[in-house]
Amino acid sequence: MTASDFFGLIFVYVYVAILLLISETVLKKYPRISRKFLHIMVGNILFILPLFDTWWVMSLLVAAPFIPLTFLMSPYSPIKSVRDKLSESGHGLGLVYYAISWTVLALLFFEEPWIIAVGIAAMSYGDGFASLIGERFGKIKYKVFGDKKSLEGSTAMFLTLIIALWIVLAYYNVLPTNLILVLVGTSIVATVLEGITPKGLDNLTACFGAVAAYILLTMV
Repeated sequence: MTASDFFGLIFVYVYVAILLLISETVLKKYPRISRKFLHIMVGNILFILPLFDTWWVMSLLVAAPFIPLTFLMSPYSPIKSVRDKLSESGHGLGLVYYAISWTVLALLFFEEPWIIAVGIAAMSYGDGFASLIGERFGKIKYKVFGDKKSLEGSTAMFLTLIIALWIVLAYYNVLPTNLILVLVGTSIVATVLEGITPKGLDNLTACFGAVAAYILLTMV
């Protein structure tokens, strides 16, 4: 483990701890907003990825531990007091899937952190704003495989993701020559998958779908 690895590890854990503190204190009275706040703001971890020099530090010491930690914070937690509290606040398994996605991407694409960032952006900013805008302004509803979504939410995800992906690729200095195609194509794939995927599994499908679309489109 290098000094940069250590700094990155501490940075991630302190950052997430601050988000949890805000979520459970300042936003405690607004459980749905609290959940979306966590979902979106955790995505900023993608800007910390360049600090890591070693694959096992990012994947096994930083990303993977959040799988059991987020499970313990879910309505399925074996800790009854935590389970009852979070069942009331509406926290599901979304953050668990989030951690799983990040861990898998860290294992597969450590040498290309911008690809990890594309997946994180899709499930944090994209999916997060889709839910936030859909719940607040969604009027035109649709349902494909069980979960009810809204056209307004899907539109918000598409537009948010185009902007977020442009920022990500610019941050990592990997803007492709066919930038518009990559941005639009990746955003469409992630948005469609989010719209048709039920039970919070969109943190898996939208994430991996966005990554697959990005890789394929950058090969064009």
